[in-house]
Amino acid sequence: MLNFVAIDFETANKLPNSACSLAVVTVEDGEITKRGYSLIKPPTMQFDPECIDIHGILPKDVADKPTFDKLWPAIYENHLKDKLIIAHNAKFDIGVMRAMLDEYGLEWPELDYTCTVKISRRVWPDLENHKLNTLAAFLGVNFKHHYALDDAETCAKVAVAAAKERGVDSMEALLHAIKLERESFVTEEKRAQQRAKDVGEQMSFF
Repeated sequence: MLNFVAIDFETANKLPNSACSLAVVTVEDGEITKRGYSLIKPPTMQFDPECIDIHGILPKDVADKPTFDKLWPAIYENHLKDKLIIAHNAKFDIGVMRAMLDEYGLEWPELDYTCTVKISRRVWPDLENHKLNTLAAFLGVNFKHHYALDDAETCAKVAVAAAKERGVDSMEALLHAIKLERESFVTEEKRAQQRAKDVGEQMSFF
């Protein structure tokens, strides 16, 4: 079954802990079944002009929106739990999610992820580039670039099209066919930090 969740973040500035919007698109058996989107009030209201030029989100747009920690339980339970996450240039979006979880002292979930930039490079190696807008044009997808919900949905469509191109019906089969490994959301460094913390807690009696 072609099941996964596509995510996309936009940030207020160049720091990963400045998420100002998030979209989540759920795909089940190759079809989009659920969409989630929210503006987010970042921890600090410092918006870089370059970022505003990209996504068009202004400080006033998020001033009364929920912070990430308030959204996270629903994001995780309703969308991400037990799912494979995909993102276009996943290093960015996964980095933002990790930074936002750390910002609010939230536990990193046990999830795996993969990247549609890497997938598309292996499935369509002859394209001029593998930017999301290039892939959208190639696949005939109309979307508003840097609007998180459109970006996440287009990312999802890229993965579905890649599976179809390779004649497979699951993400596991697609990743196997193109020799691409899933990556763990929780890094080895984070696991080591947690183990050290657990040992410290066990040794504290007073």
